[in-house]
Amino acid sequence: MSLKSFAAKIFAGSVYRSIQRWAGRPVETQEKVFRNLVTAAASTAFGRDHHFGQIRTHADFVKNVPVRDYEELRPYVDRVVSGEENVLWKGKPLYFAKTSGTTSGAKYIPLTAESMPYHIRAARNAILCYIHETGNSRFVDGKMIFLQGSPVLQEKNGVKLGRLSGIVAHYVPKYLQKNRMPSWETNCIEDWETKVSAIVEETLSENMTVISGIPSWVQMYFEKLQARTGKKVGEIFRHFELFIYGGVNYEPYRARFEALIGRKVDSIELFPASEGFFAFQDSRKEKGMLLQLDSGIFYEFIPADEFPGENPARLTIGEVRPGVNYLMIISTNAGLWGYNLGDTVQFTSVNPYRVIVSGRIKHFTSAFGEHVIAKEVEQAMKEGIAGFGGSINEFTVAPQTDPSEGELPYHEWLIEFSEEPQDLEGFAKRVDQALQGQNSYYYDLISGNVLSPLKITKIRKGGFAGYMKSIGKLGGQNKVQRLSNDRKLAEQLYEYRA
Repeated sequence: MSLKSFAAKIFAGSVYRSIQRWAGRPVETQEKVFRNLVTAAASTAFGRDHHFGQIRTHADFVKNVPVRDYEELRPYVDRVVSGEENVLWKGKPLYFAKTSGTTSGAKYIPLTAESMPYHIRAARNAILCYIHETGNSRFVDGKMIFLQGSPVLQEKNGVKLGRLSGIVAHYVPKYLQKNRMPSWETNCIEDWETKVSAIVEETLSENMTVISGIPSWVQMYFEKLQARTGKKVGEIFRHFELFIYGGVNYEPYRARFEALIGRKVDSIELFPASEGFFAFQDSRKEKGMLLQLDSGIFYEFIPADEFPGENPARLTIGEVRPGVNYLMIISTNAGLWGYNLGDTVQFTSVNPYRVIVSGRIKHFTSAFGEHVIAKEVEQAMKEGIAGFGGSINEFTVAPQTDPSEGELPYHEWLIEFSEEPQDLEGFAKRVDQALQGQNSYYYDLISGNVLSPLKITKIRKGGFAGYMKSIGKLGGQNKVQRLSNDRKLAEQLYEYRA
């Protein structure tokens, strides 16, 4: 065992004990975060407008601070972007994380001196928890790759601006700099396909032990490696043993990954976003990710079936229950207040508090009142693959409300298979049955002959990547929308049908 590997084990034990202390006092931890946030921002423009000086309890906060999404908070954000100080948080932010997806263009999410360290610490702690639980620290001596956006930053009114993954690249600890791949020059390549090809050439002869990124884009890297060498990834990188991912559920990709690698490797799931690093998988033995309650983020949870109704309940951490679909609302030390992140979560445990990401509040299929969410379609896909084999590159689901004459409406699953199941009809039936088993509304619609069972449209290999490239969202932190409530995405994907 190297000195570095030995030191990692000792450090992992220390960090694990620290995590247990706050995880064991969840309500107290969150109350402390709440008080600190309100006190720190009392003299800001937002704090004055919302009477922070008079807020003593969560009930006071609910009364004074409404739930807002980015567009509703934007008048304050625009003031920050224009260079004004002390608007949402003290002083100016260190960075703006630029993201897309709103109705009026790019979002500028502030990152402050207080919030930035938690993005780095949470990712580090996820790895340390793995080391503590497994006793495996060998991988720290090998090379690690993080497939991410370009670290080249712009500047806007004195504040640096870029993608979150590119900003984070500036904070790689010194003890990892020698292990980190790809090179700075390669990481700065903007075109994703060119970048991945360059990464392949740089890493082929290296001792890669850790690979991290969004599964769909890591899959592209693996496929290029295999095409370049004719070998499994596990043969090329014999000591590759840890895959770290976030952004989407890994399960639909697992079979394809194991085929590309040629063996199983351990994995760690993360829940990062520009707005904060919310959770990470702290144990391979337990389902879900540990919610980061001490990271300068105060959490509220609205039952998804109450949103956006009048005065929905805004629950704090001590009031949530396992298995309920909640919309997650955050207030942070980057100056986001009562902020509707758009993500829905379910608690798998309340001792400690662990979550899974169940979907996006705007990403669902409910054209017929069924309200199918991402967690359900991903589980159904998993069961279909388990029963009939095959593997997928990507998929999305949309309602077909205007079928051919004589047909009932149905859900259309647009799937890009890397390996098609032997019995596609049986596969579709199994997926549909699995979805009915999870969603009683969908079951009622099928059994009541309101809907016919799902139908599969095959997308040719490389089709989803081609679509993402056509809209300028190939690679990086960009993800394919899993569910739609209309046919816009489905119609665009028809160009790529097999």
